[in-house]
Amino acid sequence: MTMENFAPFMFGALILVMLIGFPVAFSLSALGLACGFYAIWMGWFPPEFMQALPLNVFGILSNDLLLAIPFFTLMGSILEKCGLAEDMLDSMGQLFGPVRGGLGYSVIIVGFILGAITGTVAGQVIAMAMISLPVMMRYGYDMRYSTGVLAASGTITQLVPPSLVLIVMADQLGQPVGDMYKGAWGPSILQVLIFAIYTFALSRLKPHHVPGVPKAARTLDGWALWAKCLRGIVPSAILIFAVLGSMGGLPGMKSAIATPTEAGAMGAVGAFILAAVSRRLSWPLVSQAVAGTMRITAMVVFILIGSRVFSLVFQGVDGGIWVEHMLSGLPGGQVGFLIAVNVFIFFLAFFLDFFEIAFIILPLLGPVAAKLGIDPIWFGVLLCVNMQTSFMHPPFGFALFYLRGISDTLFKNGALARKVESRDIYLGAIPWVLMQLLLVAIVIFVPETVTSFLDRGEKIDTDKVIIDAPVPQDYGTQPDMNDPFRQAPAPDPPASAAN
Repeated sequence: MTMENFAPFMFGALILVMLIGFPVAFSLSALGLACGFYAIWMGWFPPEFMQALPLNVFGILSNDLLLAIPFFTLMGSILEKCGLAEDMLDSMGQLFGPVRGGLGYSVIIVGFILGAITGTVAGQVIAMAMISLPVMMRYGYDMRYSTGVLAASGTITQLVPPSLVLIVMADQLGQPVGDMYKGAWGPSILQVLIFAIYTFALSRLKPHHVPGVPKAARTLDGWALWAKCLRGIVPSAILIFAVLGSMGGLPGMKSAIATPTEAGAMGAVGAFILAAVSRRLSWPLVSQAVAGTMRITAMVVFILIGSRVFSLVFQGVDGGIWVEHMLSGLPGGQVGFLIAVNVFIFFLAFFLDFFEIAFIILPLLGPVAAKLGIDPIWFGVLLCVNMQTSFMHPPFGFALFYLRGISDTLFKNGALARKVESRDIYLGAIPWVLMQLLLVAIVIFVPETVTSFLDRGEKIDTDKVIIDAPVPQDYGTQPDMNDPFRQAPAPDPPASAAN
């Protein structure tokens, strides 16, 4: 085997190892080390090349930006476990319920709000399904619509700032986290609108699938209902806007007063305060939130270390050059590259988690995108939109697994009149996956959905810059003796000075 063929072999071996099902972090490390020793034995690079590995690992652990991940995770865990989702869904459901499709609108809106607050798909899907699924079934909502809207509204948390995936994207692409958050606002709001338009169309074409809830079912009305809605939304919105605003993550903000790590720490403290004000702060809640934060943080760090081991060897055998040549030669220029990459990511998400894709695949694609002149923020947000689908399709559609588990629990407890079949869950997810792919296409062909939210300075094309400067007369040009403004020549020095 030659060195030119070894990079494709490593990439194929990577896909194979992912399919085995062994923990990704250790699979990547083992594959990277084995390929590295083989490359040394073949003489493709010296043994000293692997000495850079400890420094790479130390660089990961000393990266201050990644400290934002445990802070934002802790903030989301505290707010998720303090009953915030239940309060929002109850009040929103009563507010929009009498409208046809009203319970669907409430799930979509609350999913968007919780996505900006909790940032965890599992807790969001489970919390919303526990509250909304029995109500939807009680009032005759279509089973497939109900399961689909609950799963899709939970996965939007990966796109809405302050998403953990966007932090990882910013780190891998070398971009400010605040800019990545600004760019994600357009697609996230557009995603909510697409979901709402689909619900509205369904309420007109098949009104019996999304009927209105009788007003008699309301337990609150008038100002009392609006007050309950505001009590659930306003404090959380203030916290999120304060966190994102401090790091320059809101559209229109041109400066930041805090780093992402500092903003995450402030958000975690704010979550504790909100939980205490609502009188739900307890030691079991804190213990569960901290344990969940530790698990997610450890997973991210180990996956990042494993991916760094693999990428070091892959770059050492010119894998980056192979990927660049393979992708930069695609027909269609930027659009052709983006379509091919998104099709690849979509199918790769059948087997890989979004963190794994961000750590393993993005470092290979980022340099090629930069060579093609693609804005890195646009590229990162586009891939984040695509990776939402990883929660919605088999075989590892985690949102569907969460929905499957909680629906069985609700049926056993008597909260559901009939069992939710797996067929209904998977078929119900298809329209929502198609809507997520529609958003991918919109972001590809209308990059302004991302870039218009960024504060970009005026770009200057250096190839078109013309420097028009007068030619000095000293360089071979004879002075015009008739020019009245001609400078007189310097007088000769006196004889005494010459001596």
